[in-house]
Amino acid sequence: MKTLASTTLANAAVIGNAGQNIGYSTPATTCLNGGRFGGIGGSILSVFSAASNDYDSIVLVDADDVPQGVAPKIEVHRRGLKHRALSVLVRNRAGDMLVHRRNPEKYHSGGLWTNACCSHPRPDEPAGEAAQRRLAEEMGIRCDVKPLFIARYRAAVSNGFIEDEVVHAFGGTYDGPVVPDPAEVSEWKWMPLPELADDLISRPELYTIWFRHYFREHDDAIAAWMRCG
Repeated sequence: MKTLASTTLANAAVIGNAGQNIGYSTPATTCLNGGRFGGIGGSILSVFSAASNDYDSIVLVDADDVPQGVAPKIEVHRRGLKHRALSVLVRNRAGDMLVHRRNPEKYHSGGLWTNACCSHPRPDEPAGEAAQRRLAEEMGIRCDVKPLFIARYRAAVSNGFIEDEVVHAFGGTYDGPVVPDPAEVSEWKWMPLPELADDLISRPELYTIWFRHYFREHDDAIAAWMRCG
């Protein structure tokens, strides 16, 4: 597979307006709504681990998710190159969704709340296998996952980085212990779906851009999965 140095991509130019946030995917219905959420629960973590994947190579893709090469993760996000990503949503049998607050020291979007796991497949690694691997590495969770939807979005995030992702989103059901990697996660909690959906609307600044995009554009798929598992 080609490397960044030997790959010319039409999407290599950095987005012009640092405040621009463009999401695009299959149209969906109005975002879910519900009640307010209360205080923060779950565990608070403060000790850093050494198990960072910030310098892994990830897969560059075109708009149809066809591989175009590989490049280091940090460089991809610095230049705003389109790449393949994965995301895992986790529910329990009571109908709550697992969310976590990203470690404030993450290279971008630190301190924001998001879904259980957000990462990237390695070159030649199937997205489903990568989803299970990263869910175990980030959250200490081992469970089956199934495809939910594919999301596409481009957005400026913090620290001058740009996300341009084709995201393979998966869902899993889990009721066991949660043992996050503190290098990735500072807090976590289970939230009822109506409360989470309402807070995404009323306080969007607390959540990652991609998580907000999922609920805006794929709320029907999320709601169906939350009902049926």
